[in-house]
Amino acid sequence: MTQTPTATPPARRGPQLPSLTTLGPLIALLLACIFFATQSDRFLTSQTLALVLKQISYVGVLAIGQTLVILTAGIDLSCGVIMALGGMVITKLAAEQGLPPVLAVLAGLAITTALGAVNGLLISRLRLPPFIATLGMYGIVFAATQIYSNAQTVSNLPPALNFLGSGFALGSATFSYGSVLMLLLFGVAWFFLTQTAPGRHVYALGNNPEAARLTGILTTRVLIGVYATAGLLYGVAALILVGRVGAGDPNAGQTENLESITAAVLGGTSLFGGRGNVLGTLLGAMIVGVFRVGLTLAGVNSVYQVLVTGILIILAVATDQLSRRKA
Repeated sequence: MTQTPTATPPARRGPQLPSLTTLGPLIALLLACIFFATQSDRFLTSQTLALVLKQISYVGVLAIGQTLVILTAGIDLSCGVIMALGGMVITKLAAEQGLPPVLAVLAGLAITTALGAVNGLLISRLRLPPFIATLGMYGIVFAATQIYSNAQTVSNLPPALNFLGSGFALGSATFSYGSVLMLLLFGVAWFFLTQTAPGRHVYALGNNPEAARLTGILTTRVLIGVYATAGLLYGVAALILVGRVGAGDPNAGQTENLESITAAVLGGTSLFGGRGNVLGTLLGAMIVGVFRVGLTLAGVNSVYQVLVTGILIILAVATDQLSRRKA
């Protein structure tokens, strides 16, 4: 009588270390802080932390929307100019048309959300590549902003629109309400992506759109929803920017698209979709902010900020490529 061989149970794995894409942004941020602390005795202070958070507040919110888009294997080049148009709509309606600030804000958010949804429709329905669709939207929205504003800034805003630019004292530092709102939105985005079914659908869509569709996920609806949500976040970023500068600027947002992509990539979000963590994006934005403030305190020419950022982007993308090849 032959004895049926029994399957050998799989070896139990010990606790695994976090991946390099998870640890990388945190390590880079810590090393940057240590380095700049040796260059300036004013760096490791609560006031510097408050300054970094204030500087990245509106770009950080843009980067949340950009991260959602990149997780679907897309990209949004129009985020900055959509933010600028939202800011102009809010400030012109409130300061020049006399509309109550709440209604002006709602109108601005509605327009940015609608423009984000149009991006989603172009990509999901017409099958346009995200790069081309959002590049075209960049030109359209930039021109529309200049026409709507007559290329003029809007000042003398109602006090309510300056609220997010004001702050509160915590110890010896003053933290802006815009920074607090940014951190809250990062927490909401993290919960959405990790703890809800729609959030998992975003990852599934980025990993394999066809497989996601075959499992019953309404991929077109998810894609439009992602771009519309990103548009809403661009409107919130506009509100933070208006509060910070105290005016509506039609020329804002022309380079913030690259800054938001930088924050997402430095934070470990894969440009190929399906992998990333919105909290990593926060670390990526912090890295950029730390380098800006640190180099300024060290008396280094601002052009080196661009140089260092470019090097960090290449390293982050190279790390992502290597990890994909190993996988």
